[in-house]
Amino acid sequence: MATLQNIRNRGSLMVAIVIGLALGAFILGDMLSSGSNLMKPSQMKIAEIDGESVQYPEFQKKVEELGEIYRMNTQQSQIDEATWEQIREQVWQGMLQENILGKASENLGLNVGSEELFDMVQGNNPHQIIQQLFRNQQTGEVDKSSMLQFLKTLDDADPQRKSYWLYIENQIMQDKLRSKYNNLVSKGLYVTSEEAKKSLEGRNKNANFQFIALNYSSVSDSTVKVTDSELKEYYNEHKDEYKQEKTRKIEYITFDVLPSAADNAATQKWITDSKAEFATVQDNEQYINVNSETRFDPSFFKKEELAPELAEWAFAAQQGDIYGPYFENNTYKLVKVDQFKLLPDSVEASHILINPQTVGGVQQAQALVDSLKKLIENGASFSEMAMKYSGDPGSASKGGDLGWFKRKQMVPEFEEAAFNGEVNKLYVAGTQFGLHLIKPTKKGKEINHVRIATLSRNVEPSTETYQKIYGETSKFASENPNTESFNKAVLEQKLNKKIATLKENDREVVGLESSRQLVRAAFTADKGEILVNNEGSSIFEFGNKFVISMLTEATEEGVSTFEEAKILVDLAVRKEKKAQLLAAKMKEAASGETSLENVASKLSTMVNEATNLNFDTYSIPVAGFEPAIVGTVSSLPENKISEPIQGINGVYLAKVTAVVTTPGSDMKEEKARLAQALSYRAGSQVFESLKKLVDIEDKRSKFY
Repeated sequence: MATLQNIRNRGSLMVAIVIGLALGAFILGDMLSSGSNLMKPSQMKIAEIDGESVQYPEFQKKVEELGEIYRMNTQQSQIDEATWEQIREQVWQGMLQENILGKASENLGLNVGSEELFDMVQGNNPHQIIQQLFRNQQTGEVDKSSMLQFLKTLDDADPQRKSYWLYIENQIMQDKLRSKYNNLVSKGLYVTSEEAKKSLEGRNKNANFQFIALNYSSVSDSTVKVTDSELKEYYNEHKDEYKQEKTRKIEYITFDVLPSAADNAATQKWITDSKAEFATVQDNEQYINVNSETRFDPSFFKKEELAPELAEWAFAAQQGDIYGPYFENNTYKLVKVDQFKLLPDSVEASHILINPQTVGGVQQAQALVDSLKKLIENGASFSEMAMKYSGDPGSASKGGDLGWFKRKQMVPEFEEAAFNGEVNKLYVAGTQFGLHLIKPTKKGKEINHVRIATLSRNVEPSTETYQKIYGETSKFASENPNTESFNKAVLEQKLNKKIATLKENDREVVGLESSRQLVRAAFTADKGEILVNNEGSSIFEFGNKFVISMLTEATEEGVSTFEEAKILVDLAVRKEKKAQLLAAKMKEAASGETSLENVASKLSTMVNEATNLNFDTYSIPVAGFEPAIVGTVSSLPENKISEPIQGINGVYLAKVTAVVTTPGSDMKEEKARLAQALSYRAGSQVFESLKKLVDIEDKRSKFY
């Protein structure tokens, strides 16, 4: 029977499924200034999509529901912030789809009815999600009996299980609706015979040509004069080219919380003082797990698997001998020989995996494993039991055979049983995958291995060091409460000031660990202000750094002002003027000439060669990406020097030396190719086009 665990196990394959939840880091900020303000809908609005307001509680509820699904898929109780971010984005994209595509579909009379849903779940052509969830691993077909049994038990299932299934149904319906809309648009697209003819000619006609180039960089900026009136005229004619996002620029300094010399000495003393006690310990594993920075490693190592110096010592030492202390990767260490053992470096084994989730729980799994163990020990076939009961389809079809494997290829618990157990004896091991009944069948040659116990202590800042650096940071912050004193102090103290340009939805400042709070602070401050955190302090703490920052620039979404775009406008105008100068120079040199070599000689440059150019050509040797050359050469007669071509990197003259027409697709094939390309574009661009037709106000950054 297909159970919820089947869905969990295959959840990563589902289309548009997975990314579950977010409890969400909701910080009310200014909304907490008074109790009456808290409930104002305008302050709780997280977004507005095509005139429909989305309130924070509504959004957060969807996030929490999807989160439970994520937990069920992954069987994780904790979700990290990076996953929360993905979860919230999944919910947001889903709401955009439902509001934008849903409305557009409704206006056209498109919907997905209950009969269609039934057919996609239980019909002869089940949806891809259903195929993935209920596929029989042996036949590759949908196991309808298991699926129907699963559906029959939904009413008796726990609420989470039922909620999960409703989510799956919704994903199927949304995918079907999206497919209908895309198909409707796709069917409305048509490739004419003339389009196919021109496309075919362009693809089958290849040109070999020569060209010369004069780069814009060959003209110095000082020789090109521009006036403010020219810049403003250009800006007014090209405003759409100077759209900008909402950004904030900050400058900041960091005070790193690093271990002092005293911290290093204290750590070294601790490890040295521990040597005598460590030498007397009998239970190395318990001692290491209680006292060391890292847990006891039960693995045995061959000589070549250890660092050379440590290996030489370990394999010449006696059990109980200690090496060190020594310093490595900011850590002081003591190493003790725990045990020597003759072990094979490879093993052949078989196993039967019982997953507790598929048999009703851990107790049931343990009972089944014990029962199988007794049956096999009393003469039952291990191979037959594996094929019938094992939850590992890869090995079950082979009677549980895993073949040969080396150390470190299996999880530790499995490896321990396989390598340390006797051949053809049965052993039970528990791992994150379930309970395994393991039978080692062959072993490689046994060689000497060593297990070592490592007592380690990282060199870290002490409380005194932390307080000292915090005091220095606090002193700087209190003495420099504004940008003028901030900048003056940075210069006087020769501090390293860093700069960052931030977008509203950036999750962190590059180089500052988990620094979303600093990004949010930048978008609530005024230009010229020192940024403050949620507690009103100007000191931010990220990882091992204290940070003080100020807002230096703020740009709003829309078209840049002339002053904001002036530098880019100046570059564009100068480029145009350089192009005019170079074009005039080229035109004069090419006057009356038929040889491109003669023109190149006059211009003190060289002739470049290119072959097999057509409309599909992306890059030209030496010149790079220059679509203007492609367009000109594709329609240029043979042996004629072109007019000057203004490109991206310079101005060019070109001459076609030969045109070669190659046989290619016929008209019918070309039409089909272009139609397929149009259909693909429809599927990938329809939703983005619909988004541009509606107003979307996204305020998520104020809440998360």
